[in-house]
Amino acid sequence: MSVSRTTEGHSDDEALLAELGYKQELNRSWSGFSNFAISFSIISILAGCFTTFGQAWNNGGPIAISIGWPIISAFILVIGLCMSELVSAYPTSGGIYWWAAKLGGAKAGYYTGWLNLIGLLAVDASVAYGAATFFDLSFSTMSESWAAGYSLQRVFWMFLVVLVLTALVNIFGGHLLALLNNVSVWWHVVGAAAVILILVFLPEKHMSVADVFTMRVNNSGGLAGGDTEGFGFWFYVLPLGFLLTQYTITGYDASAHLSEETQGAADGAAKGIWRSIFYSAIGGWILLLSFLFAVQDPAAVTEGGGSVALIFNQALSSGWAGTVLLIASIGQFFCTTACMTSTSRMLFAFSRDGAVPGASRWARLNSRKVPANAVLVSSVVAAIITLPALVEVDINGAPVPVAFYAVVSVAVIGLYLAFAIPIYLRWKAGDSFQQGRWNLGSKWRWMAPLAVAEIAVVSVYFVLPFTPAANPLNDEFSWKFVNYAPILTGGTLVALWVGWHLSAKKWFTGPKTTIDLPEGMTGADEIALEHHGKTAHGGVEHDWKPGDPLK
Repeated sequence: MSVSRTTEGHSDDEALLAELGYKQELNRSWSGFSNFAISFSIISILAGCFTTFGQAWNNGGPIAISIGWPIISAFILVIGLCMSELVSAYPTSGGIYWWAAKLGGAKAGYYTGWLNLIGLLAVDASVAYGAATFFDLSFSTMSESWAAGYSLQRVFWMFLVVLVLTALVNIFGGHLLALLNNVSVWWHVVGAAAVILILVFLPEKHMSVADVFTMRVNNSGGLAGGDTEGFGFWFYVLPLGFLLTQYTITGYDASAHLSEETQGAADGAAKGIWRSIFYSAIGGWILLLSFLFAVQDPAAVTEGGGSVALIFNQALSSGWAGTVLLIASIGQFFCTTACMTSTSRMLFAFSRDGAVPGASRWARLNSRKVPANAVLVSSVVAAIITLPALVEVDINGAPVPVAFYAVVSVAVIGLYLAFAIPIYLRWKAGDSFQQGRWNLGSKWRWMAPLAVAEIAVVSVYFVLPFTPAANPLNDEFSWKFVNYAPILTGGTLVALWVGWHLSAKKWFTGPKTTIDLPEGMTGADEIALEHHGKTAHGGVEHDWKPGDPLK
């Protein structure tokens, strides 16, 4: 028999989680708005739009931003809608990994979980490093003495400080963490609006509409012969610029990872995913257009590697430029905090199922019911994979953070490949898939294959060299120019393949339930029994069997 999901003292959420095989261990104190807030904070238009603007400017120029952003955003929204349907059916902290295992078996779950984890760790690294860079730019704009002491080492130390502070907030924040994410939403809304108004009203002149929507730039160091037309530009250089959009609008899987802490998760987490994408796409486009219209000297921006700080210093006084940079920096700190929360929850869930070395340690909760060890190890790994950022690289004489863009590529590839697997498996399942409270109706039939195709295309582009000097066959090849995304991602995939066939397939069976029930009994039945003073494992009344009435 099946019992009602609602019993006194037990919410629908707890009963649904029990049906999926898990006890309620994490505090379910997040509202639907808080769930939306964490994905919105991780997407963070005050992070990606600022930190990866140069990638788009150098690879395509204004058209990669003004036209590329809304087009790529539409594809990402389709991906998000497919994921919303999945989280509504399976609202667990394992999120993407759990969906893949449920629909495709242990092997699919194993690969998906590791890709998701790698992507999240790279997001932690890239956002924290971006925050450190922009705090440094803010201080440099406001202080000549600070600017004179610039070094990559100083930025890296600031990066470590950001990691430490966000880790502490995650470990000791408690309810403050959800509050910070709520504040973060308004900081992103009000802060972005303030930046837009500053860039609209304070510059003496603005770039023309024609230039904003037609100007092309190829500052890649010689890709496609340095041309801004022809097949090489349109199908190699320009798509590399789309990394701006694909990276900025990512991390929305946080709504899934926090679903076990969200009230009304089957509906709230689903809406958290697609709404965070939709509102970020609109707000981000308006913000980026304000950057482009504020450009005073396009040639100088190109010479400076597409730096947004250069745009602000062209258009504004040092005080106002510093203010804009500081608004972005604080937003990026909020973003890093939210990223760390998402990563630690995913690592907690993946470890809970025994898929990570040292699993028992990372699945352990502290007295605040926070996976503190998972937070700490996430911070350490993020620091290690960002070490190449200490190597200075100039392309066409302009400083370009190749290592940063490589980490960004790893984040995009890892996360989106992880998204693609359960979306494909859901499409393959067809009508046999049991839809949740929030669903796509029959639209999954075209949305799912479109989402998978888009992910496949971008994953190929983002492992390509960003400059000819990164190509081992080029006479000017140097390791410092290399986009190490394919090395890290590809090496990890090989290691996973070897690990699966040599070991993991012998012991990894997919998600492990934390509710041990007699055959034929569901988690919802267990909850109902507890409510009625019975128990399925001994106790006063232990003779219950499926089909017996509950009084």
